[in-house]
This record gives sequence, structure tokens and C-alpha cells, in this order.
Amino acid sequence: MKTSVLGLYYEDFDIGGEIHHSLSKTIFESDNNFFSLLTMNHHPVHTNVDYASHNQHGKILVVGTLVFSLAVGITVPDVSGKAIANLDYESIKHLAPVFLGDTIYVRTKVLDKRESKSKNDRGIIYVESIAYNQNGQDVLSFRRHVLVKKRSND
Repeated sequence: MKTSVLGLYYEDFDIGGEIHHSLSKTIFESDNNFFSLLTMNHHPVHTNVDYASHNQHGKILVVGTLVFSLAVGITVPDVSGKAIANLDYESIKHLAPVFLGDTIYVRTKVLDKRESKSKNDRGIIYVESIAYNQNGQDVLSFRRHVLVKKRSND
């Protein structure tokens, strides 16, 4: 029996390569409510059906930072499972609304990579991840630099 592998090594990332992550998540009302309470985001468009019904989309919107957090989490088994650190997140864009019952999927493209200048056992990858829903509509994108272990030193 083969053991599972968490994450890729620096050498496994190819510039221009794309990963279609195998994890996905349907967002339930309980997810959105709990996240709203946990993060103190009590805006009624996320928690009040009556209020939301009288606004632009006519129904509850999922908290955007929940969608972002799920998208990051979905990428962990591939992108950051061997990470030493996420160095930054940039250019987070909410591309379309996410509603209760939507299922989130993510794909990640490797934009660039470089070896560490200070330590030879690691390198930095630069990736863009795009979350999309069950209809194939892109709903969120973000870029980040990740400090990742090299294979020869693990």
C-alpha cells in the first residue's frame, strides 16, 4: 500500500503548469453562519434572509473571506503541503457572488519560481489560484508566493 503524499516539492512545480485540485466544498448555511459569527462579520446580507431578499442578489451571499479561506484550504494538499511558509497573498479578487449551496473548486497556475538566495534547501513559487463554482463560473482569484522545501533535503 502506498502512503499518501502531502504537497509538492519545489522541483515538482513547472512554470506554466496548472493543478486542478481534487478537493471541493459545498457551502452550507451552517458554514456561512459559523464563519460570520467567528469572524464578527454580522452584515445582514450574510445572515438575514429578509434583508438579503431586498438587496441586489435577492438571497443570502456567502462571506467573501470564507470563500477565500476555502480556496486556500483546497490548495493545501498540492501547493503548500511541503511549504515552509506562505510569504504573501496578493491581488485577491471577488469575481462573482457565491451563494448557499454553491460548490467551490480550485485550479492553480504556476506563474514563476526561483531558488532561495539565502538557503539552498528551499525555493519560492509564485502561483495564481482561481476558485470556481459548480457551473464553471470563476468566483475568486488570488496570487501568492510560497516558500517550499526542495526534495533533496527532506
